[in-house]
Amino acid sequence: MPVPPQNVQKAARRAKKFKAEGKAKGAGTPVGWTRASQLASGENVSMNTVKRMYSYLARHEVDKKGKNFGSQAKPSKGYVMWLAWGGDPAFSWSRKLVNQAKRKSKK
Repeated sequence: MPVPPQNVQKAARRAKKFKAEGKAKGAGTPVGWTRASQLASGENVSMNTVKRMYSYLARHEVDKKGKNFGSQAKPSKGYVMWLAWGGDPAFSWSRKLVNQAKRKSKK
């Protein structure tokens, strides 16, 4: 099972920090916050989880166009949860692993 890279862990820790600072009110679901905790702590993740991460991030890439996406002072809910799921680094990492798995299964 893969270990999330440091930059993925850092993004998830940032989301948890926003939550601790009260800047994530109403953001996310229990699943999203569980994922943030899992990634922030550097836990191994199953390939099924990697696929779910990729799916979530692919669906929510549109959130980057929302107001306050990227704001540190008043982060949008979309930004907070993008980070919770590992952010841009997780999108690249999960896409790479999913594509590798697809190529492997075709052989």
